Formats: sequence, C-alpha cells, structure tokens
Amino acid sequence: MPSFQQPLGTGLGPFTTAEEVAHGLDLSGKTAVVTGGASNLGRETVRLLSSRGARVVVPAREPQAAREALSNLDNVELLPMDLLDPASIAGFAAQVMDSAPSLDLLILSAGVMASPLFRDAEGHEGQFATNHLGHFRLTAALWPALLRAAGARVVILSSRAHQLGGLDLSDLDFRRRAYDKWLAYGQAKTANALFVVALDARGAEHDVRAFSVHPGSILGPLARHLTREEIARFGAVDADGSAIVDPDRDLKSPQQGAATTIWCATSPALDGIGGVYCEDCDIAAVVPDGQLGGPGVRPFAIDPAMAEALWTESARLTGCDVP
Repeated sequence: MPSFQQPLGTGLGPFTTAEEVAHGLDLSGKTAVVTGGASNLGRETVRLLSSRGARVVVPAREPQAAREALSNLDNVELLPMDLLDPASIAGFAAQVMDSAPSLDLLILSAGVMASPLFRDAEGHEGQFATNHLGHFRLTAALWPALLRAAGARVVILSSRAHQLGGLDLSDLDFRRRAYDKWLAYGQAKTANALFVVALDARGAEHDVRAFSVHPGSILGPLARHLTREEIARFGAVDADGSAIVDPDRDLKSPQQGAATTIWCATSPALDGIGGVYCEDCDIAAVVPDGQLGGPGVRPFAIDPAMAEALWTESARLTGCDVP
C-alpha cells in the first residue's frame, strides 16, 4: 500500500467546513477544472475555489442548467462535456489547454450512484464508464497542462462504498455476473481510489500529486436513482423528508462534504505526499476488516499491484494513457 497511507493528526474532522479549510487561502492566478461542479457538493467546491481567486472551469453535460446553477459565482467558466463521450472529453480538454498555459487543480467530482443498468456506446457498464473511464480519459487529455503547473494536484471523489467488494477485472462490465447496482457502484468507487495510486506513481516525479476522497454522505442529486424507502433505510432523512446533518454518523452538509476535497487540493500538510485515500480532512487509516460503511480504507482499494492492473486495462479500454 502507499507508504504515506496513515493519518497525519490534522486536528480537523467531520464537522470541519470547506470555509474553515480555506481560511486565508489565496488561489489568485491558479486554474482549476471541477467536474460535477454545477450541483450540490461539486458546486460548493467551485464556490470555494472561485471565492479564493481561482479561475474555475466547469464541464457540463447540460450547459443551460449548469449556467443557472453557477450564475452568481465569479471567476467561473462553463464548457460542454459528456463523460460518456470520448470526443466530447477531447474537445473540452483542448479548449481548456487553449485558454490556459497550465492546470493547477483537477477535481473529479462528477458521478452516478446505484443506477439501473445502462451502458456507454462501447458497451461498458455505466457507473464504471462514468465514474472511472470518463475521468481516466479526461485526466489523460489534460495531462500536458497538469505537467506545466508547478505542483498540480488531482483529487477524485471515491466513497466508503468501495468497501462493498472491490472490483473484478475479469468482468468489469457485468457480462457474466448478475448486475447489482450497489456492487457496480462499489466497483466504480474502488476504481477511483486505485486510479489515484497509479496516477500518483506516474506524476510524483513531475510534482503532480493525486488524492482520493470520501466526502461523507451528502443527500442530493446523486441519490436520484434511490427510492424514498431506500433513502430512509440509510437514516438520512427526518420524518418530513428533510436531509439530516449529523457528521458523527457521516451525514454531512455540502459545506462539510467539500472540506476534504479542498483540503486535499490545497493543504501544505500534503506537500510531498500522494496516492492516498482521505476522509474528514486527514489521510484515512487502513482498516483491513471493519463495519461496512465505517471509517477507513480497505487495503484492496490502495493496492499498487491492483492499481497498475486497473491502469493497464483502463488504457486498453480507452486508448488513452499518460507518458
């Protein structure tokens, strides 16, 4: 596992907000790309980065809706992009690199959760294709801009759902296995964490560091495929259907949920560190076996050999790679 996968003892925690993490932060002159940046947790990330002076570029599959959601934020640009469309990803990346000499922050926040089975145009299972393969393509396309930055960071949102069982490299698309929406989500979130391990191994010598994040459970559009009964079983809503905020149970507001992303993207405590899975504004502890949904990262989600195997397969599936 990555040698740095051990808590730093930051003194922050589940109640910490992104505003607190960003206190005194000046990102003037920096450029960031935030996928999923027009909604809920992603929007809060965009708001914080832009309010501290960064130029933030947000790709959007539905530009009009995104434009309305981001209309009151400064320093934010919107460009069309669909994570399931390789040509769209390539076009977006080209526009970003045409307009900025370098890319300081790449925040990969977009995703889909526990959806009915769907597939991309190449037949890949939709949650894996969206959450992992789309972001793999985007990172590879933006790699030259990341290399040109002095100390770029890549942050991807994983989840405690990685604990549901890892991934099956022999059947990533659920061709042989019966499709299970939660197992597919867990596989995609495991892929996000492993992606960071392999990416950091490639980027460290160029001062491009990568981090995966469990943001907490934040009720929002990500849960659009869940029924009211399913949401209620998580204890995430009160009697009138309003979202419960209880960080002690990992139920967070968007402001609390964005804190670890902002911390990974900007904290000097992480200088010289990368390839790690983080939660509650700290590097997570490794927990080989524990309560499902509890804190910590499973060893299989940060295993370098598995990360390399996934990278090789992802490069084969997408035709993309980084030098």
